[in-house]
Amino acid sequence: MTSPSAPAPDTASAPDPATVPGPATPPAQPDRPRITELRLSAFAGHRRAAFPLGRLTLLAGPSGSGKSSALRAYEALARLGGGATLGEAFPDPALCVPERARPDAQHRRGFRIGCTADGPAGPVRLDIAVQAEPELRVVGERLTSDGPVLLETALRDPGKRTVQAAWHTAGPTPVTRGPLPDDRLGTALLPLRVAGRTPGQRRVLAAAEQMVVALRSVFACDPEPARMRGPVPAGPGRLLGDCGNVAEVLWRTRAECGRRHARLVAAVRAGCAGPVTDVLARTDGPGAVRAALDRGDGVWTDLARLGDGELRYAALCLVLLTGPGVLEVDPAGEVPAAFQTLTVLADGLDRALDPRQRRELLGLAARMCERGHIRLVGAVSDASWAAGTEGVTVVHLDRD
Repeated sequence: MTSPSAPAPDTASAPDPATVPGPATPPAQPDRPRITELRLSAFAGHRRAAFPLGRLTLLAGPSGSGKSSALRAYEALARLGGGATLGEAFPDPALCVPERARPDAQHRRGFRIGCTADGPAGPVRLDIAVQAEPELRVVGERLTSDGPVLLETALRDPGKRTVQAAWHTAGPTPVTRGPLPDDRLGTALLPLRVAGRTPGQRRVLAAAEQMVVALRSVFACDPEPARMRGPVPAGPGRLLGDCGNVAEVLWRTRAECGRRHARLVAAVRAGCAGPVTDVLARTDGPGAVRAALDRGDGVWTDLARLGDGELRYAALCLVLLTGPGVLEVDPAGEVPAAFQTLTVLADGLDRALDPRQRRELLGLAARMCERGHIRLVGAVSDASWAAGTEGVTVVHLDRD
């Protein structure tokens, strides 16, 4: 058999602060840009909804209450912040329109979403209005910071594929106007349009860059046990959202960082049945690997034998203990890692987990989020089991 060679360490990956011993009093964390509120003014089943987001947030509610759609809205904003088109961020825009929304005289229907990013520039608000029918396009966008409108766009001529934009510049010319594409987020394009010569321009740039950095580093995941059980090709080792390639990621990460891997083994041991001395990938034919648990007595348990809860638990632990260099995310490469925050969006965070697994996973998440380099927004059916855990923000959603 041909054994795939382990990829070289990713030197661009952010270090894992949870694995590095620190002083008794940890140093002050950088004022990293982070999303502190998600607004769904009119999106899918949400109307006039605003969700506060802490470092570890649980969206709790029964099926049909809109937890997954809230995560989809957050992910779409993140993709727009990274430069994606509307079509890439909203592949099925008709499902984003509120069900009872009536078309206007021109047969137009749409949705409205927004968020707030906090950081060095203070609270910055972004709100966008999107037309989904008959054509997908931005019809309005507003970026504000502590009162003044820094960017405002509006669709003036439906026959053109642009919106009219006005951004704050102060000085002799208080406002600059110009066209922007109607299929992208104007805020993400401002660094290409604003020179930054005046205090007003620098304020606009600081707010726009804070919003983009806060949005971009997002990893949306929902582990699918059925995809995790079989062998996979040995590739670059970047974890996908369904965690189906967990074996190739273990092949890479076990060789790269022993401390981080030891923490993963300890977490898996705490949440899986039986003894666990290692979690690793083994060769499975030419160029393929398969994940397994080392029981420590010469017995190997293939991941295919584990239950759904064990697989989801192990995958979520891996997500929390690794970094942007391993997860399939789009970090802001021009910003030092110390000033970025990775946000994990975990749908069905408690799905198939037993009480012990939920408790262990929440404890791990709380410890990792406390460090400041990672935030978690998870959807759960019930959050009573999280009561009393420090640092957890619970947002209750009602089906009605």
